[in-house]
Amino acid sequence: MDDERWEPGMPVLDRQAVPGGGAVAPVARPGPAGRPLPGPLPPSLAGLPPRSVPETRPTPLQQQYVLLSVPGLIAGFVAISALELGLPIGALLIKVCVLVGAPLLAVANVDAIVRIWRAAWAWMPVDRTKGLFRLAWVATASILWVLLIGVAVLVLLA
Repeated sequence: MDDERWEPGMPVLDRQAVPGGGAVAPVARPGPAGRPLPGPLPPSLAGLPPRSVPETRPTPLQQQYVLLSVPGLIAGFVAISALELGLPIGALLIKVCVLVGAPLLAVANVDAIVRIWRAAWAWMPVDRTKGLFRLAWVATASILWVLLIGVAVLVLLA
């Protein structure tokens, strides 16, 4: 075994020889605005449209997305469970859950909408169909965001 990462007990992988007997020749990958992306492209992907585009501007809350979403989802779980168990929509527990969870989910979803919006426009010069698909998701996420705010206001006014 000529791989320095191999240790006793690990399976040995039989590799097929590369046709031509040499290393894989790098193939330039087209990126946004026709610029090539760094790194070699395996021959199996040569000639295929790109599967991703690089993210050039991360959203401000991208690292905190899960930390914002999880408490909001837990608050929603508690509120929905309380409603299923018979509490009225104007109950204090439901209102507290909405006061805690709705702002967190609203902020996390705005961050996600911005991220999808940027991805849509990053895809437009590379693959217009993928860009338009992401714009459809922006519209869907925006409608759901408005519904989230509307339902939260209705619960708090109940």
